[in-house]
Amino acid sequence: MNNELFGKDINVWIDAFIRVNIITIMMTVVVMGLIYLERKAIARFQMRLGPTRTGPMGLLQSVADALKLVAKEDVRPRNADPWIFELAPYFVFVPVFLMFVAIPFAVSWEVRVLDLGLFYVLAVSSVNIVGWVMAGWGSDNRYAMLGALRAAAQSISYELPLVLSMIAIAMVANSLNLSEIVAGQGRIPNIILQPLPFVIFYIAMLAELNRTPFDIPVGESEMVGGPYVEYSGIRWSFFFLAEYASLFILALLASAVFLGGWAWPLGEDWGRWWQFILTGVKAGAMIFSVFWVRSTLPRLRIDQLMTFSWKVLLPLSFIQIMVNGAILVYEPEKEVGQTLLGVTSVFGVFFLAWIINRSVTRPRPRPVVAARGEAVP
Repeated sequence: MNNELFGKDINVWIDAFIRVNIITIMMTVVVMGLIYLERKAIARFQMRLGPTRTGPMGLLQSVADALKLVAKEDVRPRNADPWIFELAPYFVFVPVFLMFVAIPFAVSWEVRVLDLGLFYVLAVSSVNIVGWVMAGWGSDNRYAMLGALRAAAQSISYELPLVLSMIAIAMVANSLNLSEIVAGQGRIPNIILQPLPFVIFYIAMLAELNRTPFDIPVGESEMVGGPYVEYSGIRWSFFFLAEYASLFILALLASAVFLGGWAWPLGEDWGRWWQFILTGVKAGAMIFSVFWVRSTLPRLRIDQLMTFSWKVLLPLSFIQIMVNGAILVYEPEKEVGQTLLGVTSVFGVFFLAWIINRSVTRPRPRPVVAARGEAVP
């Protein structure tokens, strides 16, 4: 036996096991809390009260919903593929929890410190596309299959600008280690140096989560619920849990990569609990903004969604990477280089805002209606 593996490193394995269990328990509680907070926040935006009856101020509504889903009968369509139908929720659910391995919550507090942590998180996050396709195909339902195809097309389209925005940050930080990226933002967070990648990441995050205005795969008026329309009970809750867990993890990732995580503005001198609180506050602000967007913007059409990714976000991501490369190679002075990085990225944000404003406000051509007996020109 390898004494190093089963002797000296046994404490490392025990520590990792304890952290994984803590994160799993925390994830379940956080998801139930996010469901309650979203229902309350959207209710306030819509001048309603939200959950009020189950528990004090409706706090036990998520617990009641969870118990109902666990006790509900697990129904499977007669013509559904048994293996694909039953395995699909796990392909959506498990990769979300694997993303937690490299997310830093405080100084030296993550499951594992990975030199390629950012690459690992992005690679694992793309696996759930397989689960969506499996859910649509295995359900033997046309609406589920169409929803799965839409989810796959949307996820692949917006995964590219999301990854490229992360590459721009990795170039500035000169590292793929998430802990090093956070520690390098002790003075200036990356959102100041790279606001355009942050905006691109935020938009792509909404699309990856199937959130408004990118909720086309699960649109009730078109897809009757999306790829998991045939699922019930505990299997349906896996999809729901994966969605909110992904929201929490991507908010933590944005907090670490763009907002300085635990390092800005406190630094490493403050206690670990203050670092946990700072990371949570930043992630909470990101999550609240997602709730706000959901209650504000209408759903896009499928052609608008795909056009925006391939013709706007993807070219801007490539341009940002090329500009970063040119500045980092040909500008040796750090202060001047940071100024150029920030100025060029801010210009990119204004250009993106101009494109969005122009597409929204430009007049639409009216259809030509010919009189009876006349030909349409």
